[in-house]
Amino acid sequence: MSNKKRREIPVYPHPIIETHFHLDYLKEGTPEEILADARAIGVERFMTIAVQPDNMPTALQLAESQPDVYATLGVHPHEAALFDDAADGYIQTHAINPKVVAVGEIGLDYFYDHCDRDVQKQVFKRQLQLAIDCQLPVVIHTREADEDTMAILQEYAPQMPKKGVVHSFTSGLELARTAVDLGFCLGINGIVTFNKADNVREVVAQTPLENLLLETDAPYLTPVPYRGGENAPKYLPFIAEKIAEVKNIGVEEVLTATYRNSLRTFFS
Repeated sequence: MSNKKRREIPVYPHPIIETHFHLDYLKEGTPEEILADARAIGVERFMTIAVQPDNMPTALQLAESQPDVYATLGVHPHEAALFDDAADGYIQTHAINPKVVAVGEIGLDYFYDHCDRDVQKQVFKRQLQLAIDCQLPVVIHTREADEDTMAILQEYAPQMPKKGVVHSFTSGLELARTAVDLGFCLGINGIVTFNKADNVREVVAQTPLENLLLETDAPYLTPVPYRGGENAPKYLPFIAEKIAEVKNIGVEEVLTATYRNSLRTFFS
């Protein structure tokens, strides 16, 4: 489908917070251009997410270069074998920076199994403890690891002064309910617009609006009607619209609630 036939990006009179994207991974435009496009449709704050030791400094540098960009620091389960004392120390040292709003992206991924599962669990637990010690929320990645994720969260969440989000939620209803009961939000992105994502829409339908956040995970998971191209924060309104459709409420209600939820989770 050509861009001419695609629906224009809607603009709503309400601010939006992008709670998960990878600014250093986007290729179609400079960071300044990508941010400007998103600001033009109402995105007020951005969270660029670190995934490995090498890009934690990059994420923080990008955050410090823009007044409305914030960073997370953490090591993704794919890269858990790279987590070492230096990475641990970097997170501890920079957690006090006001531009750092969470420990993440951390968690478990048994779909790709890029790293030994025992190592993933060990590194996940260590980074949850760092979040407790640094009094920061977390950004969690979990895929095909519902049972272990629930067990670990049930162990650590009671000690966490701030909780966070299970991002790009594609897991089952049991994990969704457990996460919400423990005080976490669920991050909803372009997957909710995909034709075969009935499982995600079911979770959205059954999860209180007060526990949902908007994210893109850009450059990945571009929503319909722009699927096939690189994702970007400017597409967040399409995600809000699909959530509104699934929950049979107005888009403005979704935007108001997710904005409030984002502030509560990461900026309070």
